[in-house]
Amino acid sequence: MRVLVVGAGEESTHSPAPWLRAAGFAVDTAPDGETALYKLAVNEYGVMLLERLLPGLSGDEVCRVTTMRHGQVRVLMISSRDDPKERLTGFALGADDYLARPFDHDEMIARVRALARRPGRADPPVLERSGLRLDSARYEAFRDGRLLQLSPKQFGVLEELLRADGAPVSAEVLLERVWDENIDPFTTIVRVTIRSLRRKLGDPDPIETLPRVGYRLV
Repeated sequence: MRVLVVGAGEESTHSPAPWLRAAGFAVDTAPDGETALYKLAVNEYGVMLLERLLPGLSGDEVCRVTTMRHGQVRVLMISSRDDPKERLTGFALGADDYLARPFDHDEMIARVRALARRPGRADPPVLERSGLRLDSARYEAFRDGRLLQLSPKQFGVLEELLRADGAPVSAEVLLERVWDENIDPFTTIVRVTIRSLRRKLGDPDPIETLPRVGYRLV
């Protein structure tokens, strides 16, 4: 799943981006509210982690606009103030969850996963098909009861194929949802990841390649 982190930049020790990437998410970042709204308009995100204090356009305004224009995006608002009134204001603006600094990184990741399963995305925590079972909450995948040792990108690709429930998923869609904005659109990384995922899944191969269309689970 693709996540947008707004506020604490890549160089900041407070940025949740590295922790989210380590947990398998595709992560884009925006240093301010204006950049965040632009990225929301051109990319598809499941969850946005939004610092309340931003340069220029405030986090409150970004939250309000996001709620109006991009209702499918779940907003986790982050603030240095753990005040009940502050939290209530954030919820009134449309935030789905609120996290005060300092916070535990494992808790932050768990909250992001929980938001991704909220109604609107309609993604169940456990996806099953063709002997495959993927538990996004526990970050585990199985084939016929065998635990699979998958890389974050292999896990993301398998998750998108399972979500499609047998419908084909194009390489372009996989790039959009599993990788971040820094990926080269002409890369062969999707084909390479599918090949390595097939090796991890074993025989019989559950992934069908549809020339000029994409991939699907049979």
